[in-house]
Amino acid sequence: MVAAAIKRGLLKGLSVTLTLAKIVIPVYVVVTFLKYTPAMGFIARLFEPAMKLVGLPGEASIAIVLGYFTNLYAALGAIASLNLSSKEITIIAFMLLVSHAMPMETAVAQKVGVNGLIILAIRTLLSILSGVFLNFVL
Repeated sequence: MVAAAIKRGLLKGLSVTLTLAKIVIPVYVVVTFLKYTPAMGFIARLFEPAMKLVGLPGEASIAIVLGYFTNLYAALGAIASLNLSSKEITIIAFMLLVSHAMPMETAVAQKVGVNGLIILAIRTLLSILSGVFLNFVL
């Protein structure tokens, strides 16, 4: 009985690990590749003014966008490939904690009768404000 539970747990754990690896590894590879192309410099310069408000380098915008529009695991893949300080990782993590997977979660909110645009605006605003706050206190 215990052996069967351990076996079942190991198999489920392996299944989850493989599922997450299918997301994290490709994102890590793509972002690492981008770091060695002019595209990363362009993205960084484009988003740098906005990212400075929350104390992040322009490159971190890739992780933020992935987290906002896909899921946290894609953002983790991007974060892992960037050279960020613990402060910067903490800011990104908190911002994405407040606001992640927005298309899916906004659709869920609308299904239960909440105005999706209001929820989207509140989550985005709180995410940005938390980033600004953490930038000043950390």
